[in-house]
Amino acid sequence: MTEIDLAQLRNAFLSAPESSSTRVLAIVGSACMVGAVLWLVRRRSLREEYTPIWLSVAFALFVVSVETDILHWMTRVIGAWTPSSTIFFLGEVFLVVICLNFAVRLSRMSLQVKNLCQEVTLLRAQLDADAAKP
Repeated sequence: MTEIDLAQLRNAFLSAPESSSTRVLAIVGSACMVGAVLWLVRRRSLREEYTPIWLSVAFALFVVSVETDILHWMTRVIGAWTPSSTIFFLGEVFLVVICLNFAVRLSRMSLQVKNLCQEVTLLRAQLDADAAKP
């Protein structure tokens, strides 16, 4: 295949019509995601600080489902061949960012636990020393 044939093939992938059932499924999925996030926050299973992140993801999915020109534009910008490749790529980037965020939080909490353990040990030693005094 020559370079021109690959460009034509890529354009054929990008200009392929979308299935209306896929669009409806994505819209329903984003609505379900909003409902799940709000339900988890209400049950206190998800902290309020994470709510804007997950609602933004659901809103972005809704916007891309309704306005597919945005997805096609993003596909062309990143050089992907199909819109589904773009969605998977952006999903992977999102997951890496979330993992990095949790790694930073875990490191911070680990340091806090170590400091608290040291404080408790010092307080116990001080209590034992005070109890040993006549």
